[in-house]
Amino acid sequence: MTQKRRKTFALLASLAVVLSLAGCHKKAAKVTPPPPPAAAPVAPTATLAANPNVIQQGQSTVLTWQTSNANEIAIAGLGTQSPSGSRSITPSESTTYTLVAKGPGGTKDVSARVTVNAPIAKATPSPTDEELFSKNVKDVFFNYDKSAIRPDQTSTVENDAAFLSQHASVKVLIEGHCDDRGSEEYNIALGASRAESVKQSLLQHGISTERIKTISYGKEKPFCTQDNEQCWQQNRVDHFVFEH
Repeated sequence: MTQKRRKTFALLASLAVVLSLAGCHKKAAKVTPPPPPAAAPVAPTATLAANPNVIQQGQSTVLTWQTSNANEIAIAGLGTQSPSGSRSITPSESTTYTLVAKGPGGTKDVSARVTVNAPIAKATPSPTDEELFSKNVKDVFFNYDKSAIRPDQTSTVENDAAFLSQHASVKVLIEGHCDDRGSEEYNIALGASRAESVKQSLLQHGISTERIKTISYGKEKPFCTQDNEQCWQQNRVDHFVFEH
């Protein structure tokens, strides 16, 4: 092989090596990684409170709520609500209110209990002695021109005495009355006799004399002013008056 050929061969060999090395250093194509997975939706949060949570029947309370990450909010019995807010309610009975908050991340339920107590009954004041006296002590009626207690009036006197026995602090004034027949002087005396007759009966039933006063009005203060027997009967009476 001539020297010229050897040089040519060496040059070609060197060129082949250079090309081979250039091919080895060629950059590889970049691989694009897949996008990261989307973040999971955040779960809703919710709070619900009643203030006050114990009320009397007829009173009101205020529900207050707060939510996040929710697009559907509803309170059972009250319907759809805004994400946060408050509302005055007047339940007639104890009720549990439940709020449901729904969103892409799920559902959240919260509840608030409102206890409704029955109205407090107002205490009925005890009747006074004077009220009891007016209700229980009855007048005693007499026959014409008589001061003796009639048989049909005996039970009335007994009941009056029983009341006075049970109410030892009560004092009584017995007013003797008459119809308008007869003179004024005569009827004053007859009225006094009638009042004394009932007083003696009360004394016999154990009522002390210090608790009983008597007075006669005769025909001066009639309860009825017509001239007939029915009216006269109303005026022939011992009328009981509560003494303060």
